[in-house]
Amino acid sequence: MQKCSKALALFLAAWIMLGCSVAALAAETVKPPVSLEKAIADTGAYLLKTVPDPQVGSIGGEWAVIGLARAGYKAPPNWYEAYYKTLEAEVVKRQGVLHDKKYTEYSRVVLALTAIGKNPADVGGYNLLAKLGDYNKVLWQGINGPIFALLALDAGDYAVPAGGDAQVQTTRELLLDTIVKRQLPDGGFSLGGETGDPDLTAMALQALAPYQERADIKAVIDKARNCLSNLQNSDGGFASWGAANSESVVQALVALTALGIDPDTDSRFIKNGNSLMDNLLTFYVPGGGFKHIADDAGPNGMATEQGFYGLIAYKRFKNGENSLYDMSDAKGPAAGQNPGTAARSEKAPGVKAGPVIYPNKAFADTAGNDSREAIEALASRGIINGVSDAAFEPDRTMTRAEFAAIVVRALGLPPANDAVFTDVAATNWYAPYVGTAYARGIVNGTSETVFSPASTIAREEAAAMVARAAKLCGMDTGMTDAETRDMLAQFPDYTTSSTWARESLAFCYKEGILSQEALNIVPQEAVTRAEIAGMVYRMLQKAELL
Repeated sequence: MQKCSKALALFLAAWIMLGCSVAALAAETVKPPVSLEKAIADTGAYLLKTVPDPQVGSIGGEWAVIGLARAGYKAPPNWYEAYYKTLEAEVVKRQGVLHDKKYTEYSRVVLALTAIGKNPADVGGYNLLAKLGDYNKVLWQGINGPIFALLALDAGDYAVPAGGDAQVQTTRELLLDTIVKRQLPDGGFSLGGETGDPDLTAMALQALAPYQERADIKAVIDKARNCLSNLQNSDGGFASWGAANSESVVQALVALTALGIDPDTDSRFIKNGNSLMDNLLTFYVPGGGFKHIADDAGPNGMATEQGFYGLIAYKRFKNGENSLYDMSDAKGPAAGQNPGTAARSEKAPGVKAGPVIYPNKAFADTAGNDSREAIEALASRGIINGVSDAAFEPDRTMTRAEFAAIVVRALGLPPANDAVFTDVAATNWYAPYVGTAYARGIVNGTSETVFSPASTIAREEAAAMVARAAKLCGMDTGMTDAETRDMLAQFPDYTTSSTWARESLAFCYKEGILSQEALNIVPQEAVTRAEIAGMVYRMLQKAELL
């Protein structure tokens, strides 16, 4: 009996160990079969092979164009132009009507045109942007319509066109309000039902991302992001309509990168050691292309096009470039401006103009202030905040941390919480802004390890930071010693300025960022909130970012 009991115990122990081993295997990290760079290179080549003549359509058309254009992928001669000619002929043939009901057709085409630097307001003589001015028709497809209309309009920072005979005129606020009101109790979004769908939740986040500095939008984003994390599977992927698929992973990846979140390292989106990138690459087919579901025999057209632009969204994020749908860096006359305006100069990767998110923003205590116009312009874009909804306190000083946040927002850069200084804790609200400002060379510490975030910022410090920001905006900030001396010599106290700040001060005076009407520089004097608003505003004007 004892022998039987002992044998049974050994058997049970072995069974338990086997069970633990199986469980451990189930939780093992997914091993991507290919590197990011190889997947991009091979899939780009595969797309060009399978889409030699891009058409007007969801597959074999705009998404392939968008992905390859945002990748900067070297296509055959006239490949992009051939797409444009095909589109132009189709638009003329249909007399400017791509579809009577599906207005996402216009949004998708606008995105493609913006990506390749073409003007969507004049395609064969037809203004395709104008269709997005009719709110009721945009809304016909449910929440999809407002999401993609907002993505399309913001991609090129286009003014919302007049809707002609539309019963309801589209505005950005109306599109935002529509999306926000469709948020479900679990924080997600869906075409129908009471629980969030990963695809729609991710797409809503993509559209809301440019407005994440707004407190009301941030609250919506936070809930949706948490919902998306909760919807993630244990293998790092997502399932929509009952099936785990690559396209759902791509939409989440594009959303997170637009929000400045690394989908490969953020702990909220790593399940059992599996990240979104790990999971996406399990759908990769050697030689190029992506499967829709794991059991597919080979590449799927839609999955491949989406998989490719998902890879590009992540690569752009890692390189510090604009997000996938922020096309202010696209080449050509359509990107980053309204049709008919002059082309902007080259900016550093990621630098972009911010949209107006608080129209007609004003403060009761700025009436009569010389910087009122600057304050209201920056506040309307979420670049600078008041101390309350009604008060700005223009004469109050500003801390180094507050100034870092303003400059990062002004340049449209995504905040990144990179630990650099011992006195900037990751939990501090300003930590991501200081991290980005330092990484981009806009700010330095007061020592190698200390930033002094609570210290008030002096005029010469502000000038140096604004000049560095201006350089990222493509402005020539260089001043020779002679030019610096000649510019500053008009101020009796210029010799009291720090040597390291003089070139920046001279640049700011030369460009009118600082006023030459002042009798003295007073370089170590703490600058006011109003003065800082004026400096940043004038710098953005010079850089054509307002």
